[in-house]
Amino acid sequence: MDCCHYHFAGEGCDSAFTVDTSRITFGRGCLNEVGDRARALGMKRVALFSDERLARLPHFQKMHQSLLAAGLDVAVYTAVRIEPTDQSFLEAARFAAETRPDGYVSLGGGSVIDTCKAANLYATHPADFLAYVNAPVGEGRPVPGPLKPHIACPTTSGTGSEVTGITICDLLSLQAKTGIASPALRPTEALIDPDCTASLPSEVVAASGLDVLSHALESYTARPYVRRPAPARPSLRPMSQGANPWSDLGCREALRLMGLYLERGVADAQDHEAREQLMWAATLAGIAFGNAGVHAPHGMAYAVAGLVRDFRPSGYPQDEPMVPHGMSVIVNAPAVFRYTAEVSPERHLEAARCLGAEARGASPGDAGEVLAGKLIQIMRAVGMPNGLSGVGYSEADVTALTEGAYPQQRLLQNAPREMSRPVLTQLFRQALSYW
Repeated sequence: MDCCHYHFAGEGCDSAFTVDTSRITFGRGCLNEVGDRARALGMKRVALFSDERLARLPHFQKMHQSLLAAGLDVAVYTAVRIEPTDQSFLEAARFAAETRPDGYVSLGGGSVIDTCKAANLYATHPADFLAYVNAPVGEGRPVPGPLKPHIACPTTSGTGSEVTGITICDLLSLQAKTGIASPALRPTEALIDPDCTASLPSEVVAASGLDVLSHALESYTARPYVRRPAPARPSLRPMSQGANPWSDLGCREALRLMGLYLERGVADAQDHEAREQLMWAATLAGIAFGNAGVHAPHGMAYAVAGLVRDFRPSGYPQDEPMVPHGMSVIVNAPAVFRYTAEVSPERHLEAARCLGAEARGASPGDAGEVLAGKLIQIMRAVGMPNGLSGVGYSEADVTALTEGAYPQQRLLQNAPREMSRPVLTQLFRQALSYW
């Protein structure tokens, strides 16, 4: 299952880990609680964030009515981009600054929740956009104080943004994704209602579900927290601490649930058990990676999504090219885990078993291939593209992808093996196709 020495502290490294998460309410129909919970947090004027499509659906109307019934003044913002940019974040922040709410509520996928986090941050603590963005892309300046309360209500079983202090966007000037990471960004509460996923297209369930799978798999195989240098002060311990005993629990259960229910949830929107279990897996993996951090597949994904030319996935709006986040992550994953398995083969084999792989008799040397093979099997079963070539990239793009991924040092340094430029080039090349 797990080697005890994996969490044995090295010299000069940290010997403790911290567990943080939002307050969580999980269950069918819990969106109805939003008005009472917002009022209990002291909200009077609420900024309600969603997107134009969701604003036409019953879930939004239910939430809006719950807030009004609680006697709250509600200002609605629905101009959220499906793949947010620095520009769209700043537009949302201008709305928040003009509205001056004393609390925020978000209803949507990761794009909506991330946009709400950014609006809360820049309206509460105004600064140049790059001030808070992770180094080396931005300054990585600490958030100077607490934000307004935020209740996040996810509508996809994917990003886990409702329980993390991370927000992601496209930085248009670099054609790459970047992010801000701070405990202050973590929503105060999360209302997680599995009914919200009933109407999701199968393609969205597949991509978001593979994001969940990757969160769990990367957190489980990340550099352990006892191999990370001890912080100068305990309050400076990063959220991406590395694998730790708490995150391991959530990762293993999330992987088990994904192995059991992902294909079912993609195949049949009426399989309510499967979609509820996928939502729970997303919650577990979100808490896990919010306290351990992801690594190379996500770091590489930022370049894959940021450099897209003409790929338009079915199940998503067709007005502009995009590679959905979970898809941009999973196309890199088999190549990465073939490479990282050498460091902790037992963990890679255990992860494969959790996903349902047959690993009896497998030796440590087989770990990378066993796990990669299971990932490829799942990708094919849920209709993912055949690696990077399936989303429009070729050998000619490998250098640009490498240069786009290399600045994501917050993620790459969490990997269990070195992620130098030559290594990234090799991994992108191997990820071009799998079958």
